[in-house]
Amino acid sequence: MNYVEIVGKTREEAVEKALLELNAKIEDVTIDVEEQKPKGFFGFLAKKELRVKVTLKETKKTDEDLEDFSFASKGFSLEDDKKDDSKILKESVIDENSKEMAKKFLEDIFTTLEINAEINISENEGCLCIGVTGDEASRLIGRRGESLDSLQMLTGLAVNRDRDKYVKVLLDIENYRAKREESLIKYANKMARQSAKQRRVIKLEPMNPYERRIIHSALQSDRYVKTYSEGKDPYRKIVIEPKYK
Repeated sequence: MNYVEIVGKTREEAVEKALLELNAKIEDVTIDVEEQKPKGFFGFLAKKELRVKVTLKETKKTDEDLEDFSFASKGFSLEDDKKDDSKILKESVIDENSKEMAKKFLEDIFTTLEINAEINISENEGCLCIGVTGDEASRLIGRRGESLDSLQMLTGLAVNRDRDKYVKVLLDIENYRAKREESLIKYANKMARQSAKQRRVIKLEPMNPYERRIIHSALQSDRYVKTYSEGKDPYRKIVIEPKYK
């Protein structure tokens, strides 16, 4: 797939999501922006949304580029939400300045919201990993981690402002992501067994790209079912289909 269409509250938000989906840098794409009409009660309290279409520029692929599709060799299709982000990680450049910017950005937010929390920042395989602990901070996780994902995106935008080299940011609060991953894997296996036993297609609820990758990975070697995704974000969902009907 050489393009994606993403809806976001701001151009920067939508473009960042699209770049992650395509595993591309800003100079490797063309961007078309369309402003959506605001939705709301007679226009009050309504927020405009932007739909951006981000298209990869035509370039000659090298052997190194082909390595970015390593998930395909492990049983994944080449759909946009199943791509490995190894290219972004290899190009991620972390320095003390990026760590300080991330910490200050979060500290300012916590101060404004009057939240007491401890921030720990580390580097892991080219990723800036930020762990936040504190009971009060847990309210920033949101339903199924939606608020956490938004805060992670905003932190990434703050860190990468005016930078030539991209820094991938992973934010976690009270070890939520590990707990969510464990829960998703159990859920995937349960739905897979149900799909195989009843010999019927099961569509899961919409998930973000990070959670869809967990489901795909958990079931990639399953003997009885296969998975694929359908729809467009934010309503894109995983379909579990029995191999033997």
